[in-house]
Amino acid sequence: MTLHDVATRALRAIDAEDAHRFAIRGLALGLGPRAQSDRFANLGATLAGLELPNPIGLAAGFDKNAEAIDALLAAGFGFVEAGTVTPLPQAGNPRPRLFRLPEDHGVINRMGFNNDGLDAFAARLAKRKGEGVVGANVGANKDSADRIGDYVAGMRRVWRDASYITANISSPNTPGLRGLQERGALEELLGRLNEARDALMLSHGRRPLFLKVAPDLDDVAVRDIAELARAYRLDALIVSNTTIARPDFLRSPNRSETGGLSGRPLFEASTRILRAFADALDGAVALIGAGGVDSGATALAKIKAGAGAVQLYSAMALEGPGLIARIARELSALLAAEGFTSVTDAIGADRR
Repeated sequence: MTLHDVATRALRAIDAEDAHRFAIRGLALGLGPRAQSDRFANLGATLAGLELPNPIGLAAGFDKNAEAIDALLAAGFGFVEAGTVTPLPQAGNPRPRLFRLPEDHGVINRMGFNNDGLDAFAARLAKRKGEGVVGANVGANKDSADRIGDYVAGMRRVWRDASYITANISSPNTPGLRGLQERGALEELLGRLNEARDALMLSHGRRPLFLKVAPDLDDVAVRDIAELARAYRLDALIVSNTTIARPDFLRSPNRSETGGLSGRPLFEASTRILRAFADALDGAVALIGAGGVDSGATALAKIKAGAGAVQLYSAMALEGPGLIARIARELSALLAAEGFTSVTDAIGADRR
């Protein structure tokens, strides 16, 4: 057992949000594990024009304030997404608001976009000296009079120092936010983002623009979002955020807590929606699979369903950052065992 394993076990014994805060501080101090992100040649991937040493990314929500990006990249992630950040600092929802479901290998959160705000976030991004692909996940303040304006402001502020930008319209913990996934509201959002994006590209060069969607979508919503993703030249969809559903098989005493459910219980539903988007888009827009990734096998399942890369958060929160090296090792071996020479060869294999 490594020192990092011991630390992970110790953090499990305290309040989930306190443990998360200690983990961020430890990583920022350089106390995290180290793993070579490009160790396995068959894991190199290209996503929306971004060259990734491996397709295993950290989802937004873990490093909300861009405090430990370089340490997370050093732990072996192929890319890291920081945020969600809102224009103004906000405290989020009252505590407790983060709950482990260890019996189910899951997590429920109702954080509510707690973060230090754009000024602090952008300053930390600008000070980074390390390399690596780093995304900025932007959102809207709870009490904003112009939520779409918040997304535009966030994109403008982080554009220069982020590798890509994600508009997060799928958190269930900000009232009304998921309404931006409805066709009319989404057209307005993407139209205003595109207008700002064109000007930013002229000034500072191109950055891919991603959209993060919920798993709780019906067929009409999938169709509408896919059509708009094409029409407004989105570079990727992240499928998906947490779910408001509560599967019958949950066993944890915390299963009835309000908020978004993530981790292993989300795997089947999120992969089903991922496959639906893959069918609707047929390669026109890149896909990132999130929800229940905790092993090489689950990562490969997302890729074979149509994802060009994957993201995780809950599994690392439950098992510690040493998990990343194991997933990379397992994924590399599984690709080889199934006759794929690269990640690219495996994308959408289950749809062929």
